[in-house]
Amino acid sequence: MTKAELSLGPVLFNWAPEVWRDFYVRIADEAPVETVFLGEVVCAKRAPFIAAHLPAVLERLAAAGKRVVLSTPILVTTERERQAVRDLAATDAALVEANDLGSLPLLAGRPHAVGPFVNVYNEGTLAWLARRGAVMVSLPGELTRPAVAALAKAAAPLGVELEVQVSGRLPLAISARCYHARAHGLHKDGCQFVCANDPDGLDVTTLDGTPFLAVNGTQTLSHTHTALVAELDDLQTLGIRRFRLSPQSGDMVAVARLFRGLLDGHIATAEALARLKSLLGAEAALSNGFYHDRAGVAFAG
Repeated sequence: MTKAELSLGPVLFNWAPEVWRDFYVRIADEAPVETVFLGEVVCAKRAPFIAAHLPAVLERLAAAGKRVVLSTPILVTTERERQAVRDLAATDAALVEANDLGSLPLLAGRPHAVGPFVNVYNEGTLAWLARRGAVMVSLPGELTRPAVAALAKAAAPLGVELEVQVSGRLPLAISARCYHARAHGLHKDGCQFVCANDPDGLDVTTLDGTPFLAVNGTQTLSHTHTALVAELDDLQTLGIRRFRLSPQSGDMVAVARLFRGLLDGHIATAEALARLKSLLGAEAALSNGFYHDRAGVAFAG
């Protein structure tokens, strides 16, 4: 049986460039993850801030033995962004992850990954992507267990590795408009990068004050933190061998070690959940509802 692997998704938030760099240096040196997805995927305006550190980070991760995958933006709207994707697709330094349908033609005919922001809901879509060169597909977080099972069964003969996000806020939507700027009375073009004030996203509540979603620039995330902890064994039974952790501002090395301990059988489920809650903070709410065909915000325990 192939050993289960951990992946670290791209940082979704607007962290200071030095914080972003130091985060990956620590991941390279200390985190038990096999694959690291790298790149600014939410807002192209942020990309220049990390560009200066990107080559050194990529080299550091590779030197540490991590498999590095370069992630394309989720939503491409301008010619400058299109050129950035073309440049990314032309690189042969690493595998490229398509997070927008527009990047797929640029990657056709060569091995590439497909990110969770591309909706892969059925076997037909998976087969079409595989014929075009996809070798790794990260599934959308709102899939139920039966859907994951069906896709896992179809992926094996196609030679496609499937990945499921098991930790972190769940990406739900992307928009051309910037909610974060609007919330501060600013226009997108003059946003003053206010999203940097919220390293894990800006909490959104209903009119009666109930926590609801989180906003990260142009992106909408779940308020709750996905925690497919008790489901890890079941996912492996279905044939899933890759598990994605989505970065948060807390101790991601500790989170990675926790999931590695779970996969290796060194930590029990109840202990892992307790540790995860401690790492995320007392106010963090966990969820796994989508997997169990319940409301996504629900937590089945």
